[in-house]
Amino acid sequence: MGLGPAASVAQQPDSSADAHGRPVAAHYRLRTVVLDAGHGGKDKGCAGPDGAREAAVALKIVLELGHLIEENMPDVKVVYTRRTDDFVELADRAGVANKANADLFISVHCNAGPSAARGTEVWTMGPHKTEANLAVAKRENAVILQEDNYKERYSGFDPRSPQSHILFSLYQSAHIDNSLRFAAKVDHEFRTSVKRPSRGVKQAGFLVLWKSTMPSALIEVGFLTNPGEEQYLNDKAGQSYMAAGIYRAFRQYKQDLEASSAAD
Repeated sequence: MGLGPAASVAQQPDSSADAHGRPVAAHYRLRTVVLDAGHGGKDKGCAGPDGAREAAVALKIVLELGHLIEENMPDVKVVYTRRTDDFVELADRAGVANKANADLFISVHCNAGPSAARGTEVWTMGPHKTEANLAVAKRENAVILQEDNYKERYSGFDPRSPQSHILFSLYQSAHIDNSLRFAAKVDHEFRTSVKRPSRGVKQAGFLVLWKSTMPSALIEVGFLTNPGEEQYLNDKAGQSYMAAGIYRAFRQYKQDLEASSAAD
């Protein structure tokens, strides 16, 4: 149940031959996805009023998402940036995806804000349009303050400086179109199948997406600081529903890419 037209052909085509050994046109196949559970280890992320922590909730959703892909799409390799409560630096998360030659990078997080704030958000790399978008990027990027030598690793980027984010957000990924296509499908699933309130697809400068060399999205599955959303996201059934929504979006995104390639 995806949105929009089929995406353009990306990397990693399949080469094959006909019955006479003659080469035939290459077709794109989405072979590898990297799943990233935000935060972890010494970085617990945001907290809900009843004590749920972002790192733990994101990991449970990612593990369930990975299980769905592995069980139903055996042709896709699933790589995790973490499968336990470990601290992984932001640059290393993108590094895992780049090393795996991934076709898609999916990072899962929980949001924080006033207790009345609610709804999902799906983010891609790009320029932030509002102060609210900047605030989300600053919160997620602030984790680098817990890393050693972060100024050297991130080219002098300061997550506390609005000027750094303004300059950084001007970076445009070569994969922004496919990132937005995937993000739109996730948002569609959350609104229609999972029946969650949505705050839409947005863009801002996220360090975890910056160095990834493939389409990528950062998914905020809801506000832990909202008591109702905390209860939903900290429940196994809620986590399963969210993972299933992302899985359906991923499946449709893969089908659209491969169908577009076959038609070309």
